[in-house]
Amino acid sequence: MSFKQHFRHYFDANPRRLHFAAHSHHPWPDVTLAAQERCWLDGAELADRKWDRIFGEVYPETQAAVARVLGLSQPAALAFGPNTHGFVLRLLSCLPSGRPPRVLTSGGEFHSFARQARRLEEDGLLHVTRVAVEPHADFSERFASALVRDSYDLVFLSHVFFESGYAVPDLAKIVAAVEDPATLVAVDGYHGFMAMPTDLKALEGRAFYMAGGYKYAMSGENAVFLHAPPGFGARPRDTGWFAAFGKLAGGSDGTVAYGADGARFLGATFDPVGLYRLRAVLNWLNELNVSVADIHAHAHALQARFVEGLERKSTRALNPAQLAVPIGEPSRGNFLTFRTPQAAAIRAALLAREVTLDVRDDSLRVGFGLYHDEEDVARLCDTIAEALD
Repeated sequence: MSFKQHFRHYFDANPRRLHFAAHSHHPWPDVTLAAQERCWLDGAELADRKWDRIFGEVYPETQAAVARVLGLSQPAALAFGPNTHGFVLRLLSCLPSGRPPRVLTSGGEFHSFARQARRLEEDGLLHVTRVAVEPHADFSERFASALVRDSYDLVFLSHVFFESGYAVPDLAKIVAAVEDPATLVAVDGYHGFMAMPTDLKALEGRAFYMAGGYKYAMSGENAVFLHAPPGFGARPRDTGWFAAFGKLAGGSDGTVAYGADGARFLGATFDPVGLYRLRAVLNWLNELNVSVADIHAHAHALQARFVEGLERKSTRALNPAQLAVPIGEPSRGNFLTFRTPQAAAIRAALLAREVTLDVRDDSLRVGFGLYHDEEDVARLCDTIAEALD
């Protein structure tokens, strides 16, 4: 299966480049160029009235497309924004006041949540319990045990951990184990959305879910969303004026009114171009009849080829023994993480040969996407062997 013909602008821009950081910045398919131009032309044609088209057409169509991918029954429960950090702040602003809220999370969350939580912790504004991600084999059991040992105001957990690529296999069980109906439950799905088949049907009435278009959805920035379950976080203290759009709840007593669905988590004026791109990508894949399961299977097949290639090349600096999540572990995302103190040096050596990988501390991450084929994997293995041995 090859989809390179749908990424012609990307490949023509730099034919020598070999991009294997699909978990970080994903190339955009050609349909996004027309979508971006359509956004500009709508602005030129409609000026101030462009927002009527955005909220009357682009926004609901993108909601419907995301809901279709995730198995959500209520597209209106989705709110869009420019980045996940904004949604993190609004979620935190829903927590009880008068005492430091109690939070349960993992030790492997992305910076948009982890950094903010630590900063609030420094001033005594949050009490955070973190469960170590590794060893992966018993993470779910340890996290569930932490759930029953104490009570929490917020449970925040990634579907796929951004450093190792390990995918939590039983999200529904973990969410179901949260007994206190006042506890907010949030899943960071950024490394799972459009990378792993994700059906939120069993979770949609209980858990928040956030993800976006920058990575596997191939849509770039300014296309992040939050699924907001009804009845939870009804009045975020961190609010934008867009949250007053649509059917309002409250406000008759002089208090601030909010949208009754996902709109209650909206911020303020944003660049809508990301929604145009995200809508185009999701509709394009739907027209091609390419599912997330297809994308995931394609990535895993290429991962297996890559590991086989490394074994054949017998590269000392990079080998399967360094994998944070072994190739035999089915609960993994669409990238592989190699743990090595030489991670930065390896990345630099490959970048000099127009090969893009990604490094975080001692972790070298290799991401596989829809735009890759077996020939790319063979080239990657050859280049690694030439550069490192």
